Amino acid sequence: MGAVPARTLVRRTWSPPDVLGVSGSTGQRPGRSRYLPRSALRVTGKKALRAVLLKRRDAFRGVFAPDLSALAKMLRPDLTVASYVPIGNEVDPAPLLAAARAARCRIALPFVVSRAEPIRFLLWDGVLEPGPFGLDQPPGNSPEVAPDVVLTPLVGFDRRGNRLGWGAGHYDRAFAAHPNAYRLGLAWSVQAVDALTADLWDVPLHAIVTEKEWIVP
Repeated sequence: MGAVPARTLVRRTWSPPDVLGVSGSTGQRPGRSRYLPRSALRVTGKKALRAVLLKRRDAFRGVFAPDLSALAKMLRPDLTVASYVPIGNEVDPAPLLAAARAARCRIALPFVVSRAEPIRFLLWDGVLEPGPFGLDQPPGNSPEVAPDVVLTPLVGFDRRGNRLGWGAGHYDRAFAAHPNAYRLGLAWSVQAVDALTADLWDVPLHAIVTEKEWIVP
């Protein structure tokens, strides 16, 4: 993973269709999950599955102290790491951010305007302002950057690298706009399912880290 060359950032206007409550088909049937009862895997549509996983996430209490050796090997001073400010019981990326700062990486955060507009990654100097959907984000006049690593909060995931988000398509479009960035999902282990249906616009994660393990598909 090399440094991102200087280039003009291109705004993407494409957005996926509304996937809330819609279930695609890959011809694969999820098996029994060690995290979810079989009845939870029979829900029809992502909206229902999202509700199940969020309930489990919010009820879970764990300590996120992952082994950082895999991340440390890829961090360099010329890299930009895009993180996020956790909401509710989302995994706090603080340990990974500490490793990035120790390696003198630049830190960026997503900047959200609306559900329909793609997110941008802006450099973060420690200042946060309130944004939509209860988010905290950098001031809108902060420099925009292209991330080399994207730390991604998850609603759900499977061990093949598929992810379930909030349904707005923000990270789907961000991954399409920055295809060379390393996509690292963060979640609690209870957010895992045996299989998620991948839509045409979905981009799989390179790895997922939980309080228990690193998962590399």
